[in-house]
Amino acid sequence: MSNQTMNAQAAKRLRQVRWYQEPRWQRLGGLLALALLLAMVTGVQGTNSDPFYAIKENFTGVGLWVYVGIALLIWVAREFFSEPVKQAGATARKTKGTVFDGPLGQFKQLLAGQPKIRWALMAAAAALAVWGPMGLDRYWQTVLVDQVMIFVLVAIGLNVVIGWAGMLDLGFIAFFAIGAYSAAYWTGALPVAPPIELNNFAVIPLAVITCLVAGLLLGAPTLRLRGDYLAIVTLGFHEIVYLTAKNLNDVTGGTSGVKVDRWEIGGYEFRIVDQMPFYWVLLAFAAITVFLFVRLEHSKVGRAWTAVREDEIAAASTGVDTVRYKLMAFAIGASTSGLAGVAYASKVGYINSENFVILLSILVLAYVIFGGMGSLPGVIFGAAFLVWLPEFLRDYVDPKDRHMYLGALLVIMMIYRPQGVIPSRRRQRELKMAETGSVEAEATGTGGKHS
Repeated sequence: MSNQTMNAQAAKRLRQVRWYQEPRWQRLGGLLALALLLAMVTGVQGTNSDPFYAIKENFTGVGLWVYVGIALLIWVAREFFSEPVKQAGATARKTKGTVFDGPLGQFKQLLAGQPKIRWALMAAAAALAVWGPMGLDRYWQTVLVDQVMIFVLVAIGLNVVIGWAGMLDLGFIAFFAIGAYSAAYWTGALPVAPPIELNNFAVIPLAVITCLVAGLLLGAPTLRLRGDYLAIVTLGFHEIVYLTAKNLNDVTGGTSGVKVDRWEIGGYEFRIVDQMPFYWVLLAFAAITVFLFVRLEHSKVGRAWTAVREDEIAAASTGVDTVRYKLMAFAIGASTSGLAGVAYASKVGYINSENFVILLSILVLAYVIFGGMGSLPGVIFGAAFLVWLPEFLRDYVDPKDRHMYLGALLVIMMIYRPQGVIPSRRRQRELKMAETGSVEAEATGTGGKHS
C-alpha cells in the first residue's frame, strides 16, 4: 500500500465523526447530567454523619426518574419535532395572505398598517409600567426597586461593552461600586470629608463622571488586549476596587460600611416605607437611558462598535478609530453602572465592601447573555427575570441552592437558544451562519479572532 493511500485513509479517519461526537447525543448527555443535578438539588439534604446519604436517597427515589423523563421528552421534542415546526413556520411566512398566516403574523401586519394602534399599545404598556407595581405588596415592590430596576440599569451598561463593542468584561460591578462610594463620599458619609457636601440627588452627575473617568482609565491600558486577556484584566480591576474598599477602613469604612443619605428632591425626602417614588425615578432613568442608547446604536458610533466587534483588524483597516470607540464603550457603559450605584446606595441607605463581590459581575454577565447580547429588550427582560426568579423560589428552595437553578436554566438556554430569549437580529444571523459553517464565531458570539 502506497504512502499516499495510507495518508488518505488516515485523513479520512481524522475527519470521521464518532456517534458520541454528534451534537444530538451531546445534547442528550447534557440534559441527563442536568436531570441528575436537579435530582440532587431538589432532593433530601446530606448529613454530617453519612456524607453519601443524600446520594443514596436521591438516586433511588422517584424524583430522579421524573427529571430523567422530562429531559428525554425535551430531547425528543427538540431532535425529532423542531424541524417540521420550523418548516411549517417558514411555509406560513412565504404564503402571506393565506390561511397559513398565523395570529402573530396577522397581528404584526396590523401594527405595521395602523400606527394609531401601535401608539395606543405603547401608551398602554407605559401606563402599566408606571402604575402597575402599585398593585404589588410591599415585599415585591422592594424587590422591584432594590434589585430589578438597579440591575436592569447595570445590565444595560454592560450590554454596551459586551453586546455592542464585543469586549468581554468580568469586573463590571466595580463601576457599580465606584458609583455607590462616590455618592457616599460627596454626601459626607465616608470617614474622609469631601471639599463640599452635596445633596445625594445632586451627586449623580459627579458619580457618573467619576465612573466615566474610571472606564477610561481601565480602557486605556487594555486597548491592545482582546478575548480572554481582556477578561482577566477586567477581573483584576474588580479585585483592586473590591480589596481597596475592603481594606481601607479609614477611607471607605471597610466591611463595617457607612450609612448613606437617601434622595431629597425639592424638599421631598424619599422614605423607605414608600417604594413607589424610588421606582418612578429609576423608571425615568431607565427610560431615558434606553432612548439615548437606541439612538446611539443606530448612529455612527453604534455602527463603529459593530465593526469593532465583528473584526477589529478589518475595522481599523477601513478607517475606524478602534482606540477611540473602544474607550467610548468602556466609558459609556461604566457611567451607566455608576448611575445604578448611586441609586442603590441612596435606596438601601447603607453600603460596605461585601455589597460588590465578584459574583455580582458574573450574574450581570449572565443576565445579558440570557436575555440576548446586543438586544436592549432582551437585556432588560433577562435582568428582570433572573433577578425575580430566585425571589420567587425563596419559599420552595433552600437559599444555598437558588443559584443552581439559575445555572441549570442557563445550561438549557445555551443548548437550545444560545442567542438569548430576545436576541438582536444581527446575533441571530451570526449564529445561523456559524451553524452552517459560513462564519467563524466564538462562544461569546463576537466572532472570529476577536472578542
